[in-house]
Amino acid sequence: MQNINLEIKTGQFVSFIGHSGAGKSTLLKMLTGEVRPDTEDNGEIWIEDIRVDKIRSEYLPYLRRRIGYIFQDYKLLNTRTVFENVSLAMEVAGANRKEINRDVPKLLDLVGILDKAHNYPNELSGGEKQRVSIARALSHNPILLIADEPTGNLDKQNTFDIISLLIKINNSGTTVLLATHEREVVDRLKKRVITLNQGEIVLDQAIGTYYLPV
Repeated sequence: MQNINLEIKTGQFVSFIGHSGAGKSTLLKMLTGEVRPDTEDNGEIWIEDIRVDKIRSEYLPYLRRRIGYIFQDYKLLNTRTVFENVSLAMEVAGANRKEINRDVPKLLDLVGILDKAHNYPNELSGGEKQRVSIARALSHNPILLIADEPTGNLDKQNTFDIISLLIKINNSGTTVLLATHEREVVDRLKKRVITLNQGEIVLDQAIGTYYLPV
């Protein structure tokens, strides 16, 4: 990454687009501390009052509890039910059994999959798996939700169902960052779009459409 100067305000929905290798995933992973800037790089990475690029490794779990992350390949545990996949994330964050039993059904209902609570991931469609992933990402009430190509494995209908769900989450006040290569998604969102090329921002549109540099 180079010459990145970027501010995202609380409650925004921002899409990051660019060719494969443009730097979308790298930039998002820098926000979680998974990827660190090169030591010779200048600059700072902040999430609210936390300076991410300088955070010590032992404090990274606390940072990540403030961030929800949605993956293209879901990363669900196949030996656990839908309920257990979400409840495990809450357990890791320190929730007790009463909180888990109260909140997991609410999260599954929010993403439209409460009726699948006792199913296993291999019994679900791709769209249903991604809904579980979203519920898990929301389980610790994050201030920031990062979705890295969340619809890359989905058909058109499921793609727009998942995007509609992300819009609903954003409308509730959660900041959403979306990395995508899908033109129709970006064009329909009519939200802020940041285009990356070779690790640089080449375009930042307040209300954008899909654009890629030659």
